Amino acid sequence: MSKMEHHGTYTPTSGIGKWIDARMPLPRLMYDSFVAYPVPRNLNYAYTFGGILTLMLVAQILTGVVLAMHYVSSTELAFGAVESIMRDVNSGWLLRYMHANGASFFFIAVYLHIFRGMYYGSYKAPRELLWILGCIIYLLMMATGFMGYVLPWGQMSYWGAQVITGFFTAFPLVGEWIQQFLLGGYAVGEPTLNRFFSLHYLLPFMIAGVVVLHVWALHVTGQTNPTGIEVKSKTDTVAFTPYATIKDAFAMMVFFLVFAYFIFYIPNYLGHPDNYTEANPLVTPAHIVPEWYFLPFYAILRAITFNIGPIDSKLGGVLAMFGSIAVLFVMPWLDTSKVRSAVYRPWYKLFFWIFVANAILLGWLGSKPAEGVYTTLAQIGTAYYFAFFLIILPLLGLIEKPRRMPNSITEAVLEKNGAQQVAGTAAASPETRG
Repeated sequence: MSKMEHHGTYTPTSGIGKWIDARMPLPRLMYDSFVAYPVPRNLNYAYTFGGILTLMLVAQILTGVVLAMHYVSSTELAFGAVESIMRDVNSGWLLRYMHANGASFFFIAVYLHIFRGMYYGSYKAPRELLWILGCIIYLLMMATGFMGYVLPWGQMSYWGAQVITGFFTAFPLVGEWIQQFLLGGYAVGEPTLNRFFSLHYLLPFMIAGVVVLHVWALHVTGQTNPTGIEVKSKTDTVAFTPYATIKDAFAMMVFFLVFAYFIFYIPNYLGHPDNYTEANPLVTPAHIVPEWYFLPFYAILRAITFNIGPIDSKLGGVLAMFGSIAVLFVMPWLDTSKVRSAVYRPWYKLFFWIFVANAILLGWLGSKPAEGVYTTLAQIGTAYYFAFFLIILPLLGLIEKPRRMPNSITEAVLEKNGAQQVAGTAAASPETRG
């Protein structure tokens, strides 16, 4: 069977439980989705980031709602309001640091989640819509993160908004209208701050709605696994609880320990020092950069320093930046290989890890001045980024010879366990020790 079909096993035991189940079977839905739901038995820790992201979203919404109670969306009062939250509100410093660092850790988890999906082929049929919904969540996260970065009304907040909204002026005819619509005027000011605050408050709830659709699509098509082989029998699966939940809980604890270290010991490490100075339209920072999670795309934007036919460099850079995100949406149709997982695709595995290293390099280049060798390296990195999707993925499916795949998930697990036992026996034998 291609889908992990299963029948609900929930049986209410109390009278109230039976009454609720007959009218609104929410407990049955929760039980069937998060207790008895069958998952592949070979899931590893790379599959725990979905749960981590859900928890991070809840934390961001809760801390954001409380912070909004004390924030003032006024250009004259916003910077002071943030400082007041830090100093005068009970545990305000903790809420602010949780929310600010939470954005960064949210993006860390989502990037690892995306890379995992790319490595194990989670975007391939029949999960194309699942992947597209994930890309929509990512887009909404980027919009939410950008607007939230403006709210403290520091120097980098102000000038980041000025530069990024200025990108839209590169589009002929409608560019200036789009910029004025976003700003609420002709420059970053009070209307801009009000709009961004409203949207920053609204978008996380939209993300939560798309997450529900994302989980729904996942439960319809079933979870992928490191082999990329579909579930074929009940022996290929285990119940979500306790097997997957214990693994998810452990990964969450490790992730949140690192998160807590940043909150309590280095809370400003991922921020920019210029943003602790109140916004001043008359003083331009020496080097304007967005938050670190936007830096790879910022490097791609600045890598286009030449005209492409009738397209000037400014428009070319903006198109390249938006294109670097749009190409993710069509990835399921660019990959022509019939093998899903990189475990059995040696050449794809090599090019994938080069892609990961290239993305990190682009992030570093995005933090550097757009001059000299930095621009050259950014152009090389941008070329490989698009070549990976538009050239390498389509060609590899035609010429790559994959490794032998097991017939089922159970066979893959037994082969792995057998190999580990053989290795353990060999290590413990007198011949290998002597």
